[in-house]
Amino acid sequence: MHSTKMSASATSYRLPPEIQELCDVAKRIVRDELMPLEQEWLASPNQAYGMRELPAIRAAFSPEVAKRIETISRDTGLWYLMIPEEYGGLGLSMLAQVAILEQLFYTPVMLPFANVANILYECKGDQIDRFLKPVIEGEKVTAFAQTEPNAGSDPGGMMQTRAIRKPGGWVLNGTKMWISNAHECDFLMVQAVTDPEKRQRGGITMFLVDRKNPGLNVEVPGIRTWLSQIAKQHVVHFDDVFVPDEDVLGEVGKGFSLGQAWLTIHDRLLRGPYALGKMQRSIDMSVDWAKQRVTFGKPLSERQAIQWKLVDMHVDIQALRSMTYEMAARADAEEDVRAEAALVKLCASEWGARCVDQAIQIHGAMGESLDLPLTLFYRLLRHTQIGGGASEIQRILIARKLLRG
Repeated sequence: MHSTKMSASATSYRLPPEIQELCDVAKRIVRDELMPLEQEWLASPNQAYGMRELPAIRAAFSPEVAKRIETISRDTGLWYLMIPEEYGGLGLSMLAQVAILEQLFYTPVMLPFANVANILYECKGDQIDRFLKPVIEGEKVTAFAQTEPNAGSDPGGMMQTRAIRKPGGWVLNGTKMWISNAHECDFLMVQAVTDPEKRQRGGITMFLVDRKNPGLNVEVPGIRTWLSQIAKQHVVHFDDVFVPDEDVLGEVGKGFSLGQAWLTIHDRLLRGPYALGKMQRSIDMSVDWAKQRVTFGKPLSERQAIQWKLVDMHVDIQALRSMTYEMAARADAEEDVRAEAALVKLCASEWGARCVDQAIQIHGAMGESLDLPLTLFYRLLRHTQIGGGASEIQRILIARKLLRG
């Protein structure tokens, strides 16, 4: 599973046949089912960033189309590509997940799948039936609430949302900001300070909070950004919100480490395939365009300036793919990959944005057309230099490991 032998395929690793087969299935679905829907998707205000896959396709397409796509995902098993075997999933390695996700992110049209926050596997007892299993089956949507108005890059040191112990539970007060899915979700995974002295070293706890809990208010319509026509990020207020003891996720005081575990995999390591799919699509489109577009009597493909742009894009893709697959394999080996995931996110976000930027330049005026996915790809990848920890924060994390020797 963790072989590093190079192959001539689109991936940098020779994957086992059963994983390559799933990659091929994903590729066929993208080409045959999802790419034909791109024009409708790109024209829809509901191709918004911040929506989970299943709600997104239900908002963008007719019930019949959305149901067909969901059925394809479930029937092929790709719905469960990120789910452990003990919960009915495929039990795939991180390396396998990365390879398959790269294929799926080739198109902006989302294939719905069980995109479950890894920290939800900390659920115990009836939490499994009330929170985890409904998310796996697409019956519930969750949101991660860490960021605050004045605690973005330093959540541990600056977090102000407090949880005070009361008989039978906790009372939460505070404000979270830039929370994706907050208005559409069924419950939030909320970090709150339970010990101001310890903070991130044992004083922050994770709570599972029903969105309809009295005292919880999500500001609507939300925060408008350039990512979508519909605001999908929100400010969330907690005003004496009572959360029972049975809705604490994991151990009291260990919530910050849970949040970091979520960020390390979902918002950092998995930015690799997220960017790679878009980058590969961008260079494929650029190569085709360069061959057919004629200027001053010659196709663009014969212009050295264009050739060098394509080569630069190719170098970024190959380097990022090798890096991402190696870090995924190291995660499978249960190594501490926090700094490595930061490296993947840093390169995926910065190289990804410049790769798509080159594709837009090669396409000229057509590159700015909203009928092509390039401008959407660029906005999404440019955002990743900020969301989930800015590029500067990733450099700090990497430097810490370097300086520790």
